[in-house]
Amino acid sequence: MEEEKSQGKWEGKLSAELKGPTAQQVWPLLEDFCNLHKWLPTIDMCYQVDDHQGPTAGPQPGLIRYCAATTTSPSGESVVSWAKEKLIEIDPAQRSLSYEILDNNVGFKKWVATFQVVPVSGDGDGGSCEIRWSFVGDPAEGWTYESLVSYYESALQSLGKKMEQALVASSV
Repeated sequence: MEEEKSQGKWEGKLSAELKGPTAQQVWPLLEDFCNLHKWLPTIDMCYQVDDHQGPTAGPQPGLIRYCAATTTSPSGESVVSWAKEKLIEIDPAQRSLSYEILDNNVGFKKWVATFQVVPVSGDGDGGSCEIRWSFVGDPAEGWTYESLVSYYESALQSLGKKMEQALVASSV
């Protein structure tokens, strides 16, 4: 984990290594911008809220997704945490996409994050890759930098494990 807190901005870079699947196998799962809930156990729903999907080209910049999760508060009430996120860049050749948080109820103001899938060095066409998740933005209200990084790290490891399991199971 590389981290930096400079000039009031929070920045971080995290990674998760997947053993077995290649970067080419993992990318289509991550590229499917509106199906994050399939891979992140902390998200209950994720769906497209506009019409920026190309007919055959997949997600295009400008596409907006809504992601939500329901948790139970200490008092026993259901609490829905949500975010609207806009795809701002996608590069299938580099297997990367960037998105910004437009609106949410979890404390984020100006926030941009990037996912990238890369082969593990020296592995060539072999069977492992790394998912990288980086972010930069204004400090999030209600979070410490450390708690946010811990949440991202846990979420990324879970996402990587679910993708790895799904791809290994489908190749059997």
